[in-house]
Amino acid sequence: MAHAIVQAVGLVFVLEGLIYAVAPFAMKRMMADLPKLSDEQLRIVGVAALALGVAIVWLARMLA
Repeated sequence: MAHAIVQAVGLVFVLEGLIYAVAPFAMKRMMADLPKLSDEQLRIVGVAALALGVAIVWLARMLA
């Protein structure tokens, strides 16, 4: 179980680093736009991302 968590955290860093490496201008623009969003909008995006992540992990485990 701990091995899977470490792998998942590592994958998060890989994906995060890839975004910064491939499109740093897009990340800067997105970071500049974040304060313009309300707390409710950010919360909705966060919950949607959480749900998508859970669905992807669930689907991957079901197919494995």
